[in-house]
Amino acid sequence: MSRDLVYPVITIDGPTASGKGTVAHRVAKNLGFHYLDSGALYRLTALSAIEQGIALTDEAAVADLARALPCRFVKGHVYLGQIDVTDAVRAEAIGVAASKIAVLPAVRKALVELQVSFRQAPGLVADGRDMGTVIFPDAVQKIFLTASVAARANRRYKQLIEKGFPANMEDLVKDLSERDARDSARTEAPLKPAPGAYILDTSEITAEEAVYQILVLYAMASK
Repeated sequence: MSRDLVYPVITIDGPTASGKGTVAHRVAKNLGFHYLDSGALYRLTALSAIEQGIALTDEAAVADLARALPCRFVKGHVYLGQIDVTDAVRAEAIGVAASKIAVLPAVRKALVELQVSFRQAPGLVADGRDMGTVIFPDAVQKIFLTASVAARANRRYKQLIEKGFPANMEDLVKDLSERDARDSARTEAPLKPAPGAYILDTSEITAEEAVYQILVLYAMASK
């Protein structure tokens, strides 16, 4: 039997700072599933390109880099080779760079196989922007997590300050709005809810409440 039928997947898509990473990680931990932060793959690729002096507009070179990306996710930490880059990939500049390379078709294609390989027993929770629409269209439960730009900017501001990064609220609102427009307008896997996805607005609810709702939905979908 195909592992696609054996290993269930929950996809949690949504815009930047909607809370999908935190929520997806907690859902995965609750269920004992594997966790895929697909956005981190783009951030890792962008970080690696910048470190190697590769122009973000050089589609072929960035795609080659993505294809052989030495990445690992271990207990909430992100590794590029043997280096822990958990904080580095969350820097705002890397997020902006990741959004720019994410519109490149060759880069997206290079990362598809890597993302699919995370589907393992007993199951997977995958968060990103096209998990339910492109990477795992057969997911047993699809969630589209969203929130207002103001709420997302406020969360991002707190995250950056807590990690010691400089942050400006006006710049964050501007950057998030521009990223939303860029991600929604791209021709390759635009940001949008997957068919049949449950739209969950987290503007005024906690991560714990979002996790609870998703677990209930998954339990119902699995019956």
